[in-house]
Amino acid sequence: MPKRPEPEIPAASADAGAPTREVRVLSVGELRALAHPLRIEIYDILSQFGPQTASSLGEQLGESSGVTSYHLRALAKHDLIREVPERGTARERWWERPRGTVSMSNPDAAKTPAGRAATEIVTSEFYRKRHEQLMQFISASMHSDEDEEPGLLTTASARLTREQFDDLSSRIEALIGETVQAYRDQRGEGVRLYTIRADVFPLIEPGVSR
Repeated sequence: MPKRPEPEIPAASADAGAPTREVRVLSVGELRALAHPLRIEIYDILSQFGPQTASSLGEQLGESSGVTSYHLRALAKHDLIREVPERGTARERWWERPRGTVSMSNPDAAKTPAGRAATEIVTSEFYRKRHEQLMQFISASMHSDEDEEPGLLTTASARLTREQFDDLSSRIEALIGETVQAYRDQRGEGVRLYTIRADVFPLIEPGVSR
């Protein structure tokens, strides 16, 4: 059977690609705290777009600031996010996801039904959101007044050994990491926020049992 997906979520300002990149593996308790669709969306927005307030998150998610504030506090309780005190006021608190890459793959989680359920919820919601963003981009590209909406969507198939797959994966990760490291704090005219996706996985061929 194909290996279960193991998403890694880098923060918008993550140190991906740094020579000594550290990956935080979420504990079973942290996975269970995150295993709520709205919390995953909040966590993902902070990861991709940077600091937000309960109000700004509520506007994006169609929820009240009271609801988003409750989930923000729940995430902060498990150190999944943190407050940005220098940007806060008496009326409005800012929240961010710490720099670094987070892995949802924890072998201990697979040992209990609760751990497996939490991992499945987080993984499924993560990929559902990524697919939703992809479809939004495709739709926007087709209805854009611009000659071309810049993006790269490509799919190919290759027959590889495990060693060849490992080599390809390493080179892709290195290229992405170098790009993030070089341009992670870039601002200015013409600069846009891009999501960089890399999906390389084995196909189940017709008529081949696993």
